[in-house]
Amino acid sequence: MSVDLVGFLGVVLVAYVVPGPDFLVVVRSATEHPAKGRAAALGAQAGLCVHMLAAAAGLSVIAARSPLVYDAIKLLGAAYLVYLGVRAVLAARRSARERTHERETGGDPQDGPVPFPSPRGEPEPHRWRAGFTQGFLTNVLNPKAALFFLSILPQFVDGGGSMARQIFFLGILDVVIGVVYWFALVTVAARLGALLARPKVRHRWELTTGWLFIAIGIGVAATT
Repeated sequence: MSVDLVGFLGVVLVAYVVPGPDFLVVVRSATEHPAKGRAAALGAQAGLCVHMLAAAAGLSVIAARSPLVYDAIKLLGAAYLVYLGVRAVLAARRSARERTHERETGGDPQDGPVPFPSPRGEPEPHRWRAGFTQGFLTNVLNPKAALFFLSILPQFVDGGGSMARQIFFLGILDVVIGVVYWFALVTVAARLGALLARPKVRHRWELTTGWLFIAIGIGVAATT
């Protein structure tokens, strides 16, 4: 088996550096808790594993050649991103109302409860499950990830060898590189946690990421 590793590594690194929906999910999860960020990263890579296995088995060819299947995956992925965005926006607005009510009733918002539920106080299993699920669904419902394994990976394989075996090898390498990259990103993003503990900053962060999710979801749905 002979593959163009240098060219493949260059393409993979560029693909990870350019932000996408999975980038936003991992960073947002990491700012809530490092463990949730790592879980989201592993979930995102697990989603890629599904696409890798589908490509190796030839199932991605069916999806790519069937507009109905492709559009269904695309719309499901877009709907999920919009769902995440709406949740974030509603959480931000709800916390703003609670903070306003605290002031109107004479409470000191500085001494009162943090207007955002503290993700660091969540039970570990729930936190891990939530992060992993968000990362997994974001990537497994991303048709562009499937097309990457279908159209990009074959360009780096040796035509004389087993296509499925080489795609599997390159896919595993892609996933491993992604885990290292995401975990490093989680370490950096988690340092923002202290800053985001401030109510007003957290409010703006939730609104910004929420509307970004919604915008990306609409963009995905609108692509042809």
